[in-house]
Amino acid sequence: MHNYNFILSLFNTIGNTCTGRLHFPRNRVGKEFIIDGEKWIIFREAVVDPHKGQPEKPGAIFIPRFHVANMSVRQNMIFSLLPMCLILGLPGFRSKLWMYNPINGDSAGYYEWDTIEDAQNYSQSQAMRFMSNRSVPGSVSFKVIPVRD
Repeated sequence: MHNYNFILSLFNTIGNTCTGRLHFPRNRVGKEFIIDGEKWIIFREAVVDPHKGQPEKPGAIFIPRFHVANMSVRQNMIFSLLPMCLILGLPGFRSKLWMYNPINGDSAGYYEWDTIEDAQNYSQSQAMRFMSNRSVPGSVSFKVIPVRD
């Protein structure tokens, strides 16, 4: 397991912002996104432009799902801004969609990573433990999906 340095990630996020590589497209916000037949609504998107030496396409998709404890969907949308800056500069990070389920209020993410290893490392990171600790017990699940050509 890779032990991410979230301070370094924060500096990478700031660097990507200053160089114009980090974007928050709004064209998909409010749109439906289907995962395993379930409808989710996108409320935020972040994309980091590729850099030299990065694989042309993502190697893995990481999809966590959870139900935040003691917070409404709206409150979670606002709260999720705080840890965001610590993950957008992690090694291998490419993009993320933040979503909620309009029927049950669950939350989900859809991350693109350079490699399966990057996605697996994130699944074991402090960020995932933080998400688990602020979620209803038993509501956290995730899957890593290899991307094939």
